[in-house]
Amino acid sequence: MAGWSFQHLLSFLLLLLLCAKPGLGNLTGCIERERQALLHFKRGLVDEFGLLSSWGDDNRDCCQWSGVQCSNQSGHIIMLHLPAPPNEDYAQYDGYQSLRGEISPWLLELEHLTHLDLSYNDFEGRHIPPFLGSLSRMQYLDLSQANLAQTVPTQLGNLSNLLSLDLSDNYYLNFGNLEWLSRLSSLRRLDLSSVDLSKAIHWSQAINKLPSLIHLDLQNCGLPPIPPLTIPSLSHGNSSVPLVFLDLSSNPLTSSIYPWLLNFSTTLLHLDLQWNDLHDEIPDTIGDMGSLVYLDLSCNQLQGFIPDTIGKMVLLSHLDLSLNQLQGSIPDTVGNMVSLKNLYLSQNHLQGEIPKSLSNLCNLQELELDRNNLSGQLAPDFVACANDTLETLFLSDNQFSGSVPALIGFSSLRELHLDFNQLNGTLPESVGQLAKLESLDIASNSLQGTISEAHLFNMSRLSYLNLSSNSLTFNMSLEWVPPFQLYSLRLAFCKLGPRFPSWLRTQNLLRELDISNSEISDALPDWFWNVTISTVTTLSISNNRIKGTLPNLSSKFDRFSNIDMSSNYFEGSIPQLPYDVRWLDLSNNKLSGSISLLCTVGTELLLLDLSNNSLSGGLPNCWAQWESLVVLNLENNRFSGQIPNSFGSLRSIQTLHLRNNNLTGELPLSFKNCTSLRFIDLAKNRLSGKIPEWIGGSLPNLTVLNLGSNRFSGGICPELCQLKNIQILDLSSNNMLGVVPRCVGGFTAMTKKGSLVIVHNYSFAVFAGKLPQSLRNASYVDRALVKWKGREFEYKSTLGLVKSIDFSSNKLSGEIPEEVIDLVELVSLNLSRNNLTRLIPTRIGQLKSLEVLDLSQNQLFGEIPASLVEISDLSVLDLSDNNLSGQIPQGTQLQSFNIDSYKGNPALCGLPLLKKCFEDKIKQDSPTHNIEDKIQQDGNDMWFYVSVALGFIVGFWGVCGTLLLNNSWRYAYFQFLNKIKDWLYVIIAINMARLQRSLQS
Repeated sequence: MAGWSFQHLLSFLLLLLLCAKPGLGNLTGCIERERQALLHFKRGLVDEFGLLSSWGDDNRDCCQWSGVQCSNQSGHIIMLHLPAPPNEDYAQYDGYQSLRGEISPWLLELEHLTHLDLSYNDFEGRHIPPFLGSLSRMQYLDLSQANLAQTVPTQLGNLSNLLSLDLSDNYYLNFGNLEWLSRLSSLRRLDLSSVDLSKAIHWSQAINKLPSLIHLDLQNCGLPPIPPLTIPSLSHGNSSVPLVFLDLSSNPLTSSIYPWLLNFSTTLLHLDLQWNDLHDEIPDTIGDMGSLVYLDLSCNQLQGFIPDTIGKMVLLSHLDLSLNQLQGSIPDTVGNMVSLKNLYLSQNHLQGEIPKSLSNLCNLQELELDRNNLSGQLAPDFVACANDTLETLFLSDNQFSGSVPALIGFSSLRELHLDFNQLNGTLPESVGQLAKLESLDIASNSLQGTISEAHLFNMSRLSYLNLSSNSLTFNMSLEWVPPFQLYSLRLAFCKLGPRFPSWLRTQNLLRELDISNSEISDALPDWFWNVTISTVTTLSISNNRIKGTLPNLSSKFDRFSNIDMSSNYFEGSIPQLPYDVRWLDLSNNKLSGSISLLCTVGTELLLLDLSNNSLSGGLPNCWAQWESLVVLNLENNRFSGQIPNSFGSLRSIQTLHLRNNNLTGELPLSFKNCTSLRFIDLAKNRLSGKIPEWIGGSLPNLTVLNLGSNRFSGGICPELCQLKNIQILDLSSNNMLGVVPRCVGGFTAMTKKGSLVIVHNYSFAVFAGKLPQSLRNASYVDRALVKWKGREFEYKSTLGLVKSIDFSSNKLSGEIPEEVIDLVELVSLNLSRNNLTRLIPTRIGQLKSLEVLDLSQNQLFGEIPASLVEISDLSVLDLSDNNLSGQIPQGTQLQSFNIDSYKGNPALCGLPLLKKCFEDKIKQDSPTHNIEDKIQQDGNDMWFYVSVALGFIVGFWGVCGTLLLNNSWRYAYFQFLNKIKDWLYVIIAINMARLQRSLQS
């Protein structure tokens, strides 16, 4: 019994020995020393998601712990794979279930570790521990997106067995230099994306010293451009680095990179240089990189022509040159790239027709040529060879003409965009045979005709349809059920009416619906609110004749909705609105009642336009909740009471229209907090008090200020002159006193050329095509009513051309300040109906841009300045009802105006007035003056005739009479004439003889 016990004891001791001695077996799991190291490593981490819950005494075999792998031979830990898994709730930190804390030096106990992956964890801005460089057997190290910071330790260069190093997406990590990389002679993959390499001036030389490198990713590293003198003088394709994959995108690299790239021309398959600083032409040598399969040069500033040599890259399957400044035509040699699957040339300045050689690209899947200046007609077979493979065809924003190609047989086509061209004719019914089509956009062309069910017959996958801005008429039966479920439908300016299209009832997934300007004259059916709108985030049914009342909309729309129902016949009160509405336009309807329900709208509101209705009551006092509001337009309603103080909480407000209401009281002091304001129109109310001084100092961006037709009093404060950007200033029809301040010359914007149009752009996301979301742009262009040429005109797109000052119909006194002449770009100046005195400034002719000048009904005296004739564009002039005197300056400009422009000035004379000036009257109308002129003229005529007679008598008889009466004189005279004749004959004969002799000799 004792012997049996001894044998069992001996066996037990031997088993312990085998387990304790490394290399003799893996009978009890991991090495205890390494197990303890892992436990210490865990203590340095915060494990909020229980990722390391298996690490503990409950399971002593650490080789079974999560993320741990041991060697089957030695039992040593060789892999620690702990990347943070994605979080199902992406609202949480960074979308990952991250470990937090530090990388403990206890990892040094794992001497056999070859694989360490701690990516997507959060090490809270700590540095990479230098001791990692002592793990000499490491082959794979991944610390990407781990919130590491500071300088990468050079000790990592000791990892001579390292095959893959990934430190990407550690945005606060940086390198002093990359020289230590040269010691990683076995490195095959290096990813330093989004790591700061801006100080690594000689980065290219460091890369050249990695003889095994195949994959290099340095995107978004701030790489400095390669200095031309440091480019290695290697022959093309003679580099010792067998680089296959190279991503240098999103860096400030320049064209000096090209020679270095040619060193890998025989090995490189993937090259990405998008979002760099490439300015010059694409070099012809690009064609020498014949091994390339993927080339992306997009989002640079490349200029010049696409080189013909690009056609030498016959293996290329992906070519992206979009978002550059390339010119000229698409080279025919592109047709030689028979492997091409994706060709992107959009957003350049390319011209000419699509080359016929594109028909050789039989593998083409995506062709994007949009936003260029391409022209010509689209031949039916221009990409015929790819009819089985082509999936995307973008030709938008060009100048293509002719008809829409039939595209028969393109069985794989998913996206077809031909919008913003010059296509005409009808839409071929064959488009309905594109069974896989998901997105169709032919908007903004000149198409005509009818859209029938046959056009959309077989499009069961269609999700995006845009036929806007064409002259198309929809002719669908009342029973038609579309084969598709659209996410976005845009049919603006198509004829859908007069009845509301019933087939919309079947569309239950709509996110965007635009049927504005579609000639609908009908009431909205109940199903429209209950079915169609339930998923919509963007709705535009504006500019129709839709009638009825609005139901409770609080639960009708999806989140963050944009609603435009303007310019219809909706009646009744404004209902409760969606809480998350961002863009709400109910203008130009027949709505009435209070707007108190607006207070139920949440904080996302950006634009609110309720103008041109019959809304009444006081303005609610809940504006403080809309700090994001940019545009507010409540003009042309019947609102009353004071402007609430809570308006001052609109910190983002840029445009404020409260014109033509019955508002009273003073401007609230809280307005001074709205420092982003650019446009204020409060005209035609009953506002009173003084115009606040703080407007000039607190609203520096103000471009339009219209306070006309109110009850403001007091003087025009000099502080208003601080409005350097003001272009339209209207204080007319108030009770303003005092003088026009001399500082008006400080309105800087009126001294400079420029066409400002106040546009508020807003981008919002909607579903489009296969993509989960796409950005759409909406814009709101401000408009203003300006008193112009005697009437009020609305200016919108040309608003910035109007630079106007209107102080008319007040009680201003004093003189017109000379400083007004400094506003050389002023277009309209109206100071009429005041008590201004003294002279019109003599230099007023320097206002060369002036088209309207109204100084009527004042007490101005003196002469009209002669310089006024120098204003060639002046089309409206009114100087009536003053005390002006003297002659109207001569010039076709001032004489072309009507008499009414000068009436009421008794001492004024000259054309176009019938009253002649005193000097002219003396010259033209005096009888004495006329008799003296007649006598003088008769005397002159008599002396003329006497002189003629005396001249004839003296001339004729003084010569001819003498010869007749005296024989000797007559004989001598004729003898003299004979001698002259003989002398002339002899001279001529002698000279002729000499000439003949000279010719004979």
